[in-house]
Amino acid sequence: MSDDKPAREPIVEDARIDALEARLKVAREREEERNRPKASVADANYRSGNRVLADLLGGILGGLVIGWVIDYFAGTTPWGLLVMLFLGIVVAFRNIITAANRPPEDPR
Repeated sequence: MSDDKPAREPIVEDARIDALEARLKVAREREEERNRPKASVADANYRSGNRVLADLLGGILGGLVIGWVIDYFAGTTPWGLLVMLFLGIVVAFRNIITAANRPPEDPR
């Protein structure tokens, strides 16, 4: 026991272990990228459907409210309501047609 050598030799890093760790790190990153949730085409269709619904309801309800206010203050019942309802529907369909002619967005 008089040796000055330690009981165990220190473990020297092996180049194969370093290469294996690097390959494992790259594989984990690729797997995380592959498993990351992506916006799908169904999500894009859902968003555009909600947009169409909002445009349609907004145009109709906006025309009704503005027409009713015009009729209430001007006393032109029912013409203000009918004219503004028609204009609201025209604006809603114009917005829907414009959105339909737009190129599709990238779902990423």
